[in-house]
Amino acid sequence: MARITVFTPAYNRAHTIGRTYESLLAQTNKDFIWMIIDDGSTDNTKELIDEWKKRENGFLIEYYYKENGGMHTAHNLAYEKITTELNVCIDSDDAMPNYAIQIILDTWDKNTREDVAGIIALDSDFSGKVIGSNMPKGVDYATTSNLYAKYKATGDKKFIYRTDIIKSVPPYPEYKGEKLVPLGVKYQLVSLKYTMILLDRIVCLVDYQENGSSNTIKKQYFESPRGFAASKIIEMKYNITFFGRVKATVHYIMDCLIAKDKDLLKNSPKKILTVLLFPVGYILKKHMEKTYNK
Repeated sequence: MARITVFTPAYNRAHTIGRTYESLLAQTNKDFIWMIIDDGSTDNTKELIDEWKKRENGFLIEYYYKENGGMHTAHNLAYEKITTELNVCIDSDDAMPNYAIQIILDTWDKNTREDVAGIIALDSDFSGKVIGSNMPKGVDYATTSNLYAKYKATGDKKFIYRTDIIKSVPPYPEYKGEKLVPLGVKYQLVSLKYTMILLDRIVCLVDYQENGSSNTIKKQYFESPRGFAASKIIEMKYNITFFGRVKATVHYIMDCLIAKDKDLLKNSPKKILTVLLFPVGYILKKHMEKTYNK
């Protein structure tokens, strides 16, 4: 039985998902399942996957189609379907170095323990330049929160999770008409109880598309305000630094104002802070509206 599932949310990425597939074909260890969650694609993604499934790949390919709902809803479905011990998301415009599965499994076998939820490894661009910072030297384990707050890590990282643990926290909330809830919500909840192995190796090559979520963040504030507000509530509750909670509160206020949420104060876990920072959140909303409408 395969030990890890590589899951790939895809929406109209037939023009890029081929390199994801080719990188999986090149893995030195094929003890994995590739699961594609097709988030309502209207291109020929399904036809590509059907063709690849007919080949001798050395690994099982699973394909699931759903109505378009956004990245977080694809993650929700993936977590419902995954049965392997570990899982990792590799986006449909990204790839894995050929040693990635082997180094992930080796690292897990050598370093796992009961309080460990998974591995945090490095992303790089396709030239091999690490995204953000490397892992802190001399630190083998850290919670996700501490990695960024205490050790000052920067940039996107690749999260490999124990499936039973990532399933143990609530699924991403889904709001009608909205397509995004920041994925870090579940990671932060896992961080409350579990630590992570830090792997200072590149396991994912990323390519930020012009229409991808990383490059359309300002637009998404206005298209998915309730999703962002939900993520900020988690940060307001559990961010380990006061500055982090302040920042989350300001963004929560902005998101609720964009969503015209009359229960802004009622739903806030930090009511006094929300009252004090309301003018700042209002100013931020006005600033975002001004720059977004340009």
